[in-house]
Amino acid sequence: MKLNCIIADDEPLARKGIKNYVSKFPFLELHGEAASVADARQLLSAAEINLVFLDIEMPGINGVDFVRTLDKNVLIIFITAFTEYALEGYELNVIDYLLKPVSYNRFEKAVIKAKEYFELQHTKKSPDYFFIKCANKFEKIIFNNILFIEALENYIKIYTTHKTFVTYLTFKSIEQYLPSDQFMKVHKSYIISISKITSLDSEEIKIEQHLVPLSRNYKNEVMEKIIGNNLLKR
Repeated sequence: MKLNCIIADDEPLARKGIKNYVSKFPFLELHGEAASVADARQLLSAAEINLVFLDIEMPGINGVDFVRTLDKNVLIIFITAFTEYALEGYELNVIDYLLKPVSYNRFEKAVIKAKEYFELQHTKKSPDYFFIKCANKFEKIIFNNILFIEALENYIKIYTTHKTFVTYLTFKSIEQYLPSDQFMKVHKSYIISISKITSLDSEEIKIEQHLVPLSRNYKNEVMEKIIGNNLLKR
């Protein structure tokens, strides 16, 4: 099982060193290099990337803020000359935090950890349901019954085909748990079930009787994934 990866660092020599390390691991497939966050975004949108070797101090938005904006389920290994971002790295659940200059042995440990985590994610068979605690009861939520999910500060609201549930969960935790082939974030506060869409335009998505806002930040990705090659033309 291969990991498609990219290197994002504004220092050419640093990219060259990491590229040399990457070439020594058959399970790593390099899909490009980026000198800025903007370049990294383009690479992420052009292919299915599993792992990013990411510098933190780069022009414009830094690596930490960049990771916070990512919607894709991408593994991150920070590679930086600065120690002060270690706490943020921990909070963002990055795979590892490497300090420059990076030794080969330290790099090897990090990528093996990424490989093991990736394989664990993709080999375990997940159930088609989960439980939430709601009004002092444990409620079973079946993926196929979910219409959409709304963030409400420290709570989330799960709209299903038969009932609406409110539970004390973070939006990020439910987003990470849901299968990406069935669900998609369309707004900072909304995740929708792709199969339940009735119609959509550039501003909102209709799901049964509900109208869900479509953010400009997600519009292109949503249109590509949902419409894509499924649009019949004359």
